[in-house]
Amino acid sequence: MNIVTRDVPPRSVWTLEKAGIHPLLARLYAARGVTGTDALDDALAKLLPPSTMQGLAQAAVLLAEAIAQGQHLCVVADYDCDGATACAVALRGLRLLGAQRVSYIVPDRIVDGYGLTAPIAQRVKDAGADLLITVDNGIASMDGVAHARALGLKVLVTDHHLPAASLGTGTPPLPDAHVIVNPNQPGCPFESKSIAGVGVMFYVLMALRSELRQRGVFTPHSQPKLDTLLPLVALGTVADVVRLDANNRRLVSQGLKRVRANAMPAGLASLFVAAGRVASTATTFDFGFALGPRINAAGRLSDMTLGIECLLTEDTDRADALAKTLDGINRERRVIEGGMREQAMLIAESLFDADDEPPPAICVFDPDFHEGVVGIVASRIKDKLHRPAFVFAASAAPGKEHELKGSGRSIPGFHLRDALDVVAKRHPGVLLRFGGHAMAAGCTIHEDGLDTFEQALIEVAQEGLDAATLTRRIETDGPLLAEYRRVDLVDTLHQQVWGQGFAAPTFSEDIEVISQRLVGEKHLSLKLRHRGDAVDGIWFNHVEPLPAKVHMAFRLDVDTWNGTRRVRFLVEGVSG
Repeated sequence: MNIVTRDVPPRSVWTLEKAGIHPLLARLYAARGVTGTDALDDALAKLLPPSTMQGLAQAAVLLAEAIAQGQHLCVVADYDCDGATACAVALRGLRLLGAQRVSYIVPDRIVDGYGLTAPIAQRVKDAGADLLITVDNGIASMDGVAHARALGLKVLVTDHHLPAASLGTGTPPLPDAHVIVNPNQPGCPFESKSIAGVGVMFYVLMALRSELRQRGVFTPHSQPKLDTLLPLVALGTVADVVRLDANNRRLVSQGLKRVRANAMPAGLASLFVAAGRVASTATTFDFGFALGPRINAAGRLSDMTLGIECLLTEDTDRADALAKTLDGINRERRVIEGGMREQAMLIAESLFDADDEPPPAICVFDPDFHEGVVGIVASRIKDKLHRPAFVFAASAAPGKEHELKGSGRSIPGFHLRDALDVVAKRHPGVLLRFGGHAMAAGCTIHEDGLDTFEQALIEVAQEGLDAATLTRRIETDGPLLAEYRRVDLVDTLHQQVWGQGFAAPTFSEDIEVISQRLVGEKHLSLKLRHRGDAVDGIWFNHVEPLPAKVHMAFRLDVDTWNGTRRVRFLVEGVSG
């Protein structure tokens, strides 16, 4: 393991401090590429203009005319948290803007698979819809869009995923929708390529409101406030682990402010209670590790309709009941995941000798695995072995019993979706379907193709990964001055927007280990000496004892014991 310190441009630190930013925050921001306070301004007016997102103007016209004609709008959602929040934002926003007939359909992960398929399009038509709107999916749904159009439906695709692989044919194919809104489609100048699906839908609503103003439906004074949707936008953005560039940070920051002020949908408030979190001090951590997993659990093990209904309802009693149901499903997910993780790790570790390095990529399959949890288990293997990892389960869909559904997670420096593209080109027919991003991707293969896929992925990984990339690396913000080891300052740090691409603060320096003991059979509780002072620490999911002196990477947390709040270190790794 390598523990390295981020470069900190001194001029940026000086500029930020001169603007009144706390010296510690100035150092942290500068190390993450912030050169001035403009990037820290979270005002909604600072959002990238909708006019720069390709297709938005046409989408606004399509929706405005559909609303004016009283047409039935049907949203086709996705079964993860981004898709659920995008669906809720779409329905809430369209109704705010005058749509009288709006419904939604969410595919079943097992029965329907991913995206807009021909059967889903048929269900939309059978529901009496005139306009089909995808959220967080659709960019790769050529057949589904074609079938929808053949049925006479108008189709608006809103998505943020990469287009389908071209498989050597040049420009990636796009579905034949009436309008496509996706910043990752070829030619779109919108700068925030990492915006989540829920963010794309929010932009569609902003463009629609502008179009309705131009048509005289609203005035600047009478138009509905779309900022009520920002808590949902923030949740979906963080939960989808997209890169938190300046535009995404503004969306998340604005959502967090409203959550902390208790200005949020009833279902969101109920989820905070069910998760044992406090909304008034909400953080991105709450979105990513408490609320997001409870929404996602519905799509993994049950029906994402539960999650969407929780985000749509304004009935507090119903919201509480749905949040408790989601919490129960999430507990079930943890039990299933625990057993799968243990079995998957045994299989993964059997692929190499204990004294050897793991192969450059890991593929694991067990016929008893649950396909709704393979992504989480792949993430656990990736974290432990620091290798790109795919976990496969047998498809439970009727007629698809001979297919394996896999979900993969990657390490920095290895673009997983591009790797699948290479595998598909080198071994035509092995991948039945695939898609995803740099750090997460999914695919479907025939059960007979598992060995071929595994060897092909290992070959691509061998070509694309070097020794430095295969070595676990923890980037830190260097030493922590004793004067910054304060509860109030830790609270300030937690209030900031951290996440993918804008990492939460992690410090590193030489630490003395005073004492250590196991708690809960799998966590290491520590007494540490930091700059002459005793500090509590804990290393979650780590049982091996530490030497008396280590170079430690750690995050800051506040622990409450007998009513007293104290700073403690959350250990990320050690060297030396």
